[in-house]
Amino acid sequence: MVPRSPALRAVKWAVLFDALVVAREHWDKLTPGERAHLAALLRKSRARPGNLTAAERRDVRRLAAKLDLPTLGRNLAPVARRLRPRPR
Repeated sequence: MVPRSPALRAVKWAVLFDALVVAREHWDKLTPGERAHLAALLRKSRARPGNLTAAERRDVRRLAAKLDLPTLGRNLAPVARRLRPRPR
């Protein structure tokens, strides 16, 4: 096994930081109350929509729409590309 260089680790941390900055920009589209409500709903659901009532599922969808997840994915794509190994 080849030891990893410190420079490679630094690049991965830089990419992670860039991803967090992009995600934070979208997270900040929610008010503090909406953020707390969404976090509580996600904790309650344990990643299973069936654990929520119909009204709570509507709330999650409404808040997810406000986060603009398709744009978040497009903004994260260039960051994720930096993690993939380049073909030789």
